[in-house]
Amino acid sequence: MKKRRIAVFDIDGTIFRSSLLRELLEALITFGIFPYRAQEYYVHAYVRWLDRKASYHIYQRAVIHAFQRYIKGTNQNMIRDTSSHVMNFHRYRIYHYTKKMLVDLKKKGFYIVAISGSPQDIVEPFAKNLGFDRVYGRVFAVDKQNRFTGKVSNQKEIESKDMILKRILLSDPTLTLQGSVGVGDTDLDIPFLRMLAHPVAFNPNKKLYQYAKKNKWEVVIERKDMIFKSRGKYFSPL
Repeated sequence: MKKRRIAVFDIDGTIFRSSLLRELLEALITFGIFPYRAQEYYVHAYVRWLDRKASYHIYQRAVIHAFQRYIKGTNQNMIRDTSSHVMNFHRYRIYHYTKKMLVDLKKKGFYIVAISGSPQDIVEPFAKNLGFDRVYGRVFAVDKQNRFTGKVSNQKEIESKDMILKRILLSDPTLTLQGSVGVGDTDLDIPFLRMLAHPVAFNPNKKLYQYAKKNKWEVVIERKDMIFKSRGKYFSPL
């Protein structure tokens, strides 16, 4: 049986140059689907993060809390329609390095997986449009009227990307970790990255950078029109 190598990408901050969840939330507020006061849940954390007084994780949690609070009772089709708008509006907000990496891996026959903490209703079409084979996002439950309940049906799973990867491998014996590739940008990605043969820390936060450096992982920084790769130790114009 011929084995396919697997490649796993985080999406927000590695492929997409922002957070799909945040952009979706802002659009829902702009369109009046969520009330303006929803911003009160995360604006303080956002300012503190910009001022380097709080971590991105704290800000991210605040955004998730706001989304989960106000999605209750919203029709799923409204979320999907808004997600389509967000994707079209931000379709070029993608990192060059990881986009090229994704294309190259597809040509080589890799089975490519996206794992993201953003809602499935925006992550799945976004990732599928880029050629991902399987997509895992935060799944918000809906009732019989197709309205969101406010609950997350895969809360424990989406917080453990390494467990998702293990389940994928168990469910498909044709996939292999031999020669596998992984891309992440924060220390929360370390558990799944260390399972893979070639982990890449892309625009990493401090904790991931330190771990990657200690374990001799590749570190890639994309800034404006320049790319710095730790192994090659050179700057490459786009």
